[in-house]
Amino acid sequence: TLDMGGTSTDTARYDGQYDYAFTTQVGEVEMSSPSLAIETVAAGGGSICYFDGQRLQVGPESAGAEPGPACYGAGGPLAITDVNLLLGKLEPTLMGIPASSGDARQALLQLKQQVEQATGQQHTEEELLRGFEKIANEKMAEAIRRISVARGFAPSDYPLLAFGGAGGLHACKIAGQLDIDTIILPYDGGLLSAYGMGQAQVERLSERQVLQPLPACRDALPQWMEELAREALGHLEAEGFEKDDMAISYRWAYLRLNGQDSTLEVPFGRAELLAEAFREQYTHLFGHYPEGRSIEVESLKVVAATRKPVEKEAPPLPPPFHAAPHGFADSPVTAERFPFYHWSALQPGAEVEGPALLLNPTSTAFLETGWRLSIGLGQNAILKRHHKRETPGWDWKEAIELELFTNRFSAIAEETGAQLKRTAFSVNIKERLDFSCAILGPDGRLLANAPHIPVHLGSLGICARLILEKLPLGPGDAIITNHPKYGGSHLPDVTLLSGAFTDDGQLIGYVINRAHHAEIGGKRPGSMPPDARTLVEEGVAIAPTYLARGGVVDWAGIEKMLKEAPFPSRAPAENLADINAALAALKSGEAGLRKLAGAYGLEKVHYYMQQLQATASASLRRALAQSFSEKDFVAEEQMDDGRPIKVRINLGGEGLHLDFTGTGPPHPYNLNANLAIVHSAVIYVLRLLCRQEIPLNEGLMEGVRLTLPESFLNPPFEDDAARCPAVVGGNTEVSQRLADTLLKAFGLAACSQGTMNNFLFGNRRFGYYETIGGGAGAGPGFHGRAAVHQHMTNTRITDPEVLEYRYPVRLHRFAIRHGSGGRGLWNGGDGIIREMEFLEPVELTILSQHRAVQPYGMEGGQPGQSGEQYLIRSDGRREELGGSGSAAVEAGCRVIVETPGGGGWGQPAG
Repeated sequence: TLDMGGTSTDTARYDGQYDYAFTTQVGEVEMSSPSLAIETVAAGGGSICYFDGQRLQVGPESAGAEPGPACYGAGGPLAITDVNLLLGKLEPTLMGIPASSGDARQALLQLKQQVEQATGQQHTEEELLRGFEKIANEKMAEAIRRISVARGFAPSDYPLLAFGGAGGLHACKIAGQLDIDTIILPYDGGLLSAYGMGQAQVERLSERQVLQPLPACRDALPQWMEELAREALGHLEAEGFEKDDMAISYRWAYLRLNGQDSTLEVPFGRAELLAEAFREQYTHLFGHYPEGRSIEVESLKVVAATRKPVEKEAPPLPPPFHAAPHGFADSPVTAERFPFYHWSALQPGAEVEGPALLLNPTSTAFLETGWRLSIGLGQNAILKRHHKRETPGWDWKEAIELELFTNRFSAIAEETGAQLKRTAFSVNIKERLDFSCAILGPDGRLLANAPHIPVHLGSLGICARLILEKLPLGPGDAIITNHPKYGGSHLPDVTLLSGAFTDDGQLIGYVINRAHHAEIGGKRPGSMPPDARTLVEEGVAIAPTYLARGGVVDWAGIEKMLKEAPFPSRAPAENLADINAALAALKSGEAGLRKLAGAYGLEKVHYYMQQLQATASASLRRALAQSFSEKDFVAEEQMDDGRPIKVRINLGGEGLHLDFTGTGPPHPYNLNANLAIVHSAVIYVLRLLCRQEIPLNEGLMEGVRLTLPESFLNPPFEDDAARCPAVVGGNTEVSQRLADTLLKAFGLAACSQGTMNNFLFGNRRFGYYETIGGGAGAGPGFHGRAAVHQHMTNTRITDPEVLEYRYPVRLHRFAIRHGSGGRGLWNGGDGIIREMEFLEPVELTILSQHRAVQPYGMEGGQPGQSGEQYLIRSDGRREELGGSGSAAVEAGCRVIVETPGGGGWGQPAG
């Protein structure tokens, strides 16, 4: 479905039953409440069309009702409504409100002048209008992909139901992009949402948490379902509904493989058929089924609903006939003239060929060339496509195409991320989202990414280029590595790389992903030993190796590496399952790039890959010129052990030079980074300087030169892991402190918590890893946020219920550490207190910073409080823990971690 209104567009999928979401993300708030699964995108009739200096943009800002689009005559900006009006897709005399095409055109001409002054390129009015239209359509098509493709369903298998005041204007173009051949346009589509609210069934849901293996509870499931059914019906009866007017509409069992947290919703019929139904659904969604895993029943849900009205048998339609138009609408900009039809005057059986307008008081529809409309019962319209593809007759200009290709590249990266999340096995990847996916150009430079982990993303291009220097990559090949010599961040982060090629073997670009495996060997469970001195002690080190060659996957070779290393993985089966998911994500990205090259040509795709990076470079140059009058910046920060990070930044005519001379020597333990991690921190901070929405890509590094002497930011590496320094803290802790140092040099913000607070525990039976948020630094005009991750990481933390169910712990406290943020004119954010009790003996590890050094304040702001952690032994004794170390703890022992607050900005008032 496509519901396009004035500010946004809502999309959803219906396949005989509703898709529900039991947790919904609204902005930065996650709500735990049942609702329909709806994807919303900021593209509506009021979405503002503008030029950001390099690209045409649509939304997310809206003109609203006041002043409204330019055609309302109240001084509003150019909006999508104006675009449709100027293209002749709206008839202003029949809109029901005064609408001035003259005001809309004046706004367009002002924008046209702005574009031509900035780019030096001439554009026709039609080119700009078509460009804005196409950008809006692609945003809406991408929203539909997120509720279909990202969940394993093909949009082409469904008709498109389009409604809302503007849905019919864009439906044909959107359907064409999704290869949908049938569109349904309800009569009075502009009122359908309001009408539907009045006609909707009342539903009540009852649920029961089970958390038992399927074989153990199979016989009890029917009885539990009946109890839930009586409870749900009772809710409706208590609200005054008669028994004859309600019924059970859905019965679901939520099943998962043992060890996973996400579930599949399986319709409940007969309990003995659940296992096979789960297996079929799992295989359909993920492409494989991991053998040897038991199935667990997480919960049961039953929905009771008021009965639907009895549907009457529809009478036959009269024979089709060609309808005559009621008039013609002229475009104020193009030479086009379209016939229009008053929808209310069209009788069942009437047929209309596109192009044409369909008018009624609450909405307008536009029938594109190649589509045929038939009026059915209730005057609802059915549209059928009989020409598969239109070829536009205009020459797209760069400002338009650049935004379109930016969205296309980003969409491919996001779809690979959705594929990896969907098919991964481990909690760390599937639930904590500790992974990143990106698209690289044919030169191996980072091009576009999904919004994943900054410390991963900025290093992926360097990693790919180092891999390609060692091994060639052809069609059907995939390479795996986690080695820091080749751009790996630390051993738990496993990277896969493949190429996308045309049918005749030409390289389009590369697809790459990196995912954190919570266990990959090493001296201690969790693969982050604080006392490791060499890389080999941290786990299984994989130098660049072919995972697949010509489409044939070498699972035996990878399994041998995982099992036969000096410190082998404790969970090779889980490693292999997640590597398989990462491989499937690569294939998704390859398919996306091949489709793009097939649709637009390889030369054009490569050209806009280059232009996207050039845009990032130009954005940075412009930001630097606007923000800084001085040319030299210096900063120094210290790790908790006293090792300095020093940077001197020079902004000169040839670009930016960052010199890290004076940084401390290589670390004897694991606080060692590499060039890839330094690159990640630098590109992240440069992206912050741009202050506008651009994909994180290596165009930001054009004209940027690094001087990086041997130090703990750049120690020497060899292929032999036994001769390499340990690095696990370099990825997490050094990257955060490096970001702090760069932000300090540019004066952008006070110090954030400056650590990821790596927290691990386990024994021979299991291992667990999490990172804990803290306080963000304040800046000019804003307070720092409390209790969040910042800068180089943005992973989730495990839900308390999941943590306690999966692991032998009891979570006593997870709270904001009030007062830990530094005071200032703008206050730093507060840290977190996390307290848990262990129910069996475990080995505990913590790896952190800002325990000895406080997070700095700026411009007179006070520093944030340092972090601390300690044990409360079972006999009540308090025992301090260092910021980096391990301890054996007994059952009944509690650990309390208090994370740092952020620094304040400016002199505190008073």
